[in-house]
Amino acid sequence: MTETIIRVCMGPGGIAAGGADVLAAFQSGLADAQVSATIENRCTMHKVGCLGLCAKDVLVDIIRNGDKKTYELVTPDMAGRIITEHVIGGTPVAEWLVKDDYHAFHAKQVKVVLSDCGAVDPESIDSYIAAGGYAAVRAVLTSMTRKDVIDLIKNSGLRGRGGAGFPTGVKWENCSNVDADTKYIICNADEGDPGAFMDRAALEGNPHAVLEGMLIGAYAIGARIGYVYVRAEYPLAVERLNLAIRQAAEHGFLGENILGSGFGFTLRIKLGAGAFVCGEETALIASIEGERGMPRPKPPFPVYKGLWGKPTVINNVETLANVPYIIRNGADWFASYGTEKSKGTKVFSLTGKVRNTGLIEVPMGITLREIIHEIGGGIENGRRFKAVQTGGPSGGCIPASMIDLNVDYESLSKAGSIVGSGGMIVLDEDDCMVSVAKYFLQFTQAESCGKCVPCRVGTKRLLEIMERITNGNGQESDLDLLVKLGNDIRQTSLCGLGMTAPNPVLSTIKYFRDEYEAHIRDKKCPAKVCKNLLTFSVIAAACKGCGACLRACPAGAVSGEKKKLHTIDQTRCVKCGACFDACKFKAIAKD
Repeated sequence: MTETIIRVCMGPGGIAAGGADVLAAFQSGLADAQVSATIENRCTMHKVGCLGLCAKDVLVDIIRNGDKKTYELVTPDMAGRIITEHVIGGTPVAEWLVKDDYHAFHAKQVKVVLSDCGAVDPESIDSYIAAGGYAAVRAVLTSMTRKDVIDLIKNSGLRGRGGAGFPTGVKWENCSNVDADTKYIICNADEGDPGAFMDRAALEGNPHAVLEGMLIGAYAIGARIGYVYVRAEYPLAVERLNLAIRQAAEHGFLGENILGSGFGFTLRIKLGAGAFVCGEETALIASIEGERGMPRPKPPFPVYKGLWGKPTVINNVETLANVPYIIRNGADWFASYGTEKSKGTKVFSLTGKVRNTGLIEVPMGITLREIIHEIGGGIENGRRFKAVQTGGPSGGCIPASMIDLNVDYESLSKAGSIVGSGGMIVLDEDDCMVSVAKYFLQFTQAESCGKCVPCRVGTKRLLEIMERITNGNGQESDLDLLVKLGNDIRQTSLCGLGMTAPNPVLSTIKYFRDEYEAHIRDKKCPAKVCKNLLTFSVIAAACKGCGACLRACPAGAVSGEKKKLHTIDQTRCVKCGACFDACKFKAIAKD
């Protein structure tokens, strides 16, 4: 008898690439072939979460008698042949299988949080249980004290994966030691970094792991009510979370007297409106309470006085998703990965100018070179690697000269960046570092809640200076002013948003000062990105007089007769680049 399992990626990348249509095509094809109805062929198929290499979506796994083959860039019209030749005939369609870059992408990864994402059906609790799910909760509630759980998490070295990297076990212990009639645990799923989709992928791919982690954390601190604070912009994650909560309650993992232990726990979902500042824990608490999402001074810290004045633990999605696997496999197992001070693995969204974009999970301490060139496959289009921006808009830009830097909390902090929640954007020689820093500063300045003056006013002044530089009006004194103002904002802001907002500016001045000087002194953008510093002109030897540039120019700056040399009036040119894009003969120079 032949046993076949078909898994279709329905993570964020898979859905965007047409995963729903691919899934429907396989379902229709299997029904037409009546594969599942025969005794000789037992075939099951289901949707799974992110399979990692989003650049190759839609990805489809075919597991036939335990032998797994993966297909890349699958479209609906490919389903019929895969079913006929591989599922029924047993011969994989070789030209559609993943290539060497797929295997290189996974070779150095170590998956803990993502170990079941891409294997279990995110909409089936039975699928999760079959993979070992909820075994950790059962062990905790039947054979471990709260102190046992906290000690295990402390010994594992698990640190918060949402930004600051505070030791999770210590946070739980502090809250557990507070005597209170009511306590809360909150899952922070308010992922707002541009280009980041780690928490979204985990919630959509394996929501039960997050719920199980919350259950264990709630037991450890003595909380009976929990909240998942998730942005409403993640409708699929919210849908699967709601389904997972209902299924967990039906199976006795939520409610009163869970597994006969006497411990009860209920879970609620709070939808966030997408304010970046609500990723900060006190602003998040204010939002749940129905107030405007604005940070509060600390101390007191939430573990002592949090939601509605009660002791509250807040962990992000990835932190909680690690917990069941640590309980199952032990503290030493988790601590065997990573570095002395940064244990375990970290999930990153690898995006930007790298060939293999996607979701990765790597041991702490891996180098940037290994991530970018081995896992990521290097820079696309043969361009030169320039920098990598880590930690989202609150992180910094690390130059190519530091490509052998270890990726862990201490190393990145020393380099002027942060691990953050796990965003990693690769930049190449065509990127202007001044423009990149301005982009992230625009984001954090717009997302500032405005409560404290250093962040509200300071980031505005920083942005004004950055805009002046990219517009060609920079002054020699601007660089020292940016550094001084950035450090002042860091030291005096109320919350983490303001404290880290200057990081992109400060790190790019530190490592790419020559680019700032070129913008200020030479009124030139070396990467030819800042349009107000560009000059478009016609290359006489290459111009064919076709008129494409003339027709494309919205300002009437281009003139010339057909089949004769055209010219650009610099006084009328608005530097939009339309002429450059329209010319097929590369006769427009951009300087």
